[in-house]
Amino acid sequence: MRVIWLDGSATAIASLDEAVAAALDGGEAVLPLNAADPSASTLREAMAPEQPLEPGTAVVIATSGSTGAPKGVLLSSRTLAASATATHARLGGAGHWLLATPAHYIGGLQVLIRARLAGTKPAFLTGEGFRTDAFAAAAAPVLAEEGPRYTALVPTQLVRLLDDGGAGLDAAKAFDAIVLGAAATSPKLRARAAEAGVRIVPAYGMSETASGCVYDGLPLDGVRVEPDADERLCISGDVLAHGYRLAPELTADSFRDGWFRTSDRGRLLPDGRVEVLGRADDVINTGGVKVSAGAVERVLGSCPGVRDACVVGLPDPEWGEAVVALVVAEQQVEAAGLRAAVRTELGTAATPKRVEFTAELPLRGPGKIDRAAVRTSFGAG
Repeated sequence: MRVIWLDGSATAIASLDEAVAAALDGGEAVLPLNAADPSASTLREAMAPEQPLEPGTAVVIATSGSTGAPKGVLLSSRTLAASATATHARLGGAGHWLLATPAHYIGGLQVLIRARLAGTKPAFLTGEGFRTDAFAAAAAPVLAEEGPRYTALVPTQLVRLLDDGGAGLDAAKAFDAIVLGAAATSPKLRARAAEAGVRIVPAYGMSETASGCVYDGLPLDGVRVEPDADERLCISGDVLAHGYRLAPELTADSFRDGWFRTSDRGRLLPDGRVEVLGRADDVINTGGVKVSAGAVERVLGSCPGVRDACVVGLPDPEWGEAVVALVVAEQQVEAAGLRAAVRTELGTAATPKRVEFTAELPLRGPGKIDRAAVRTSFGAG
């Protein structure tokens, strides 16, 4: 297995692009890692690239996820190609791509694979952080091409483009579609994008499904999504990984009879769309009542002046767990009003015992909220 260290440079991304192309053609498997990640050396050691590789593997996506335990998702060339092909079919045909998210995550890596299968040359957004002027400059060669032009972003990047306006927003508006993944797209963000003329396609998926497998609520062609008895979403189709690196027990527990059991709760709506309700472990048991953190977040997010919110449970001697909320506000917002809105919509048990405000929520990985850091911030307070 070949390890590719990504340092944010175009040279490193181009090297990964070539290595993945060779892996898709049956060559050596690839393990992309972020050179700037303090845990990258631990991930590399856990992936044991010197040991024999599980058959059929083209790419290993290594992650420590929310648990901190290293895990490597095994993806075949067939799986990666199936995801890329289904994505193009849903978006409107093969096209030109801008890579604007880290390529060691599956969402970024799939941008390279989609462009490769489309026979087009991707452009790269390089450098540390996300700057809207740099996005506009990186997008220019893609937007100059004929045919469909695409990119993939996370919600925080889109928010910055909408906030800053100017050349970055103009570039975003010129794409035929922007796949928005890694975190949920709030109704407010969807409305802002539509008002600004930015064509977004919210996507749901994960490394185990070779990137997004549900676009705007509808599974991609060849993908089935069904909730089990516990409302856990289960997924089947050619986009599934075939297991975890050096973890046969975890593989057997997560992949069964052609289905992958996710860590997310959800349901199917009458029109066939998939509604993701939140992670299975985001249920807070407070005073004997089970409260969905995701449901509280949706109510808070719908309140005027609230841009984003994260709800977690904290240990409490009286209630077992106390519901608390960390909120990003766009204007002056009263905590009492937010608590009243939750009480009206979801009841007393779901009402946050504490509401605190912050300029931005802590993130990990490609735009995901770092709930552990949120809990720590309350503990430190």
